[in-house]
Amino acid sequence: MIHHVLTNVSLPEQVRSLLGEECQVYVWRPDDPALGPILGTIEGIYAYGHMRVDEALIGRLPKLKVISNIGAGVDHIDLNVARRRGVPVGNTPDPLAGAVADMTFALILATARNVIAGANYARSPAFTHYDPHFLVGNDVHGTTLGIIGLGNVGRQVARRASGFDMTVLYHNRAPNRQVEAELGVSYASLPDLLSQSDFVTLHVPLTEETRGMIGRAELAWMKPTATFVNMGRGAVVDHEALLGALGNGRIAKAALDVTDPEPLPRDHPLLKMENVIIMPHLGSATTQTRIAMLQMSVDNLKAGLEGRPLLRRVV
Repeated sequence: MIHHVLTNVSLPEQVRSLLGEECQVYVWRPDDPALGPILGTIEGIYAYGHMRVDEALIGRLPKLKVISNIGAGVDHIDLNVARRRGVPVGNTPDPLAGAVADMTFALILATARNVIAGANYARSPAFTHYDPHFLVGNDVHGTTLGIIGLGNVGRQVARRASGFDMTVLYHNRAPNRQVEAELGVSYASLPDLLSQSDFVTLHVPLTEETRGMIGRAELAWMKPTATFVNMGRGAVVDHEALLGALGNGRIAKAALDVTDPEPLPRDHPLLKMENVIIMPHLGSATTQTRIAMLQMSVDNLKAGLEGRPLLRRVV
C-alpha cells in the first residue's frame, strides 16, 4: 500500500531511502494549486526543519493519521489541534541528548577560554608574537553550573560537569530527588540558581509557560561575571533584555545555539557583540545523532501510517 506524505522541503536522499517505496512524498507549497487534489489523500506529515503545522494546514487533510517531527521541539506544531483531531504527534528527543550536551560544554569552554576570538586572532596579521597577558579567560573547572531544565539534555550536561569538578545547581518545575542522588546535583529556586552560578545553561522547551521566562529581572539576578548559554528555544529568552544585560555589563557573556527569530535579521545588534557566540542551531548536528534522529522520525511516521503506537509520542 502506498501512503501519501506531506513535507516542507525536498528531502535528503537519506530520508527518502528510509521512507522507501511505500511512501509517496509531496512538498507542501501553500500557493501551489496542483497540490489541491492531493491534500485529500495525505495520511502523514513529515515535519523537517521546523515545518509550520497549524490549524489551517491540518484542517485541509481529512485523512491525516500522524505527524512525525525530526527533533525534540514541537512548538511549530499546533498540538491542541492534533489532539482534538486524534492525530498522534511523534518527535525524537532520545537520540539527541548527548550531542546537545556536548555542544553545551563546547559553548561553555568557548566563552570561558576565548576560543572564537583566539582562533580569529591566530589567523590574523596582528599575531606576530606570543603575549601571556592577551585573551586571558576564566576557569571552567571548579566553578558553579546552573542548569535550567533537568530533562534528558540537562542530566547529560550535569554528568559532563562532574568531570570538570563543578558544583551543579538545577531548577525544574519540581525537585527530582532520584536524580539528585544519582548525579550529586542540588535543587535551587530560579533566583538562587541565577545568583550563584558562574555558567547558566537553559534546556527547556518552548511552551506558553516558558515563553520569555528569562527576561530583565532574571538576568539582573546573575553575577556580572557569569555566562548565559541557551540550548533550548530562542523565544524562552527576551532578546532585548539579553542585549541590554550584555551591553551594560550586567552579565559577562552569552552563547546562543538558538535565537528568536531564527535566524536573526542580519543587522541585529546581537550579531555585532564581541561577548556573544551565536551558532546556527547545531546542538544535535553530529552524523551519528542525525542518523538516529532520522531513523526514529521515519519509524514514528510509518508506525502512525500503519496504526501502530509511535516510538516517541508527544500527544
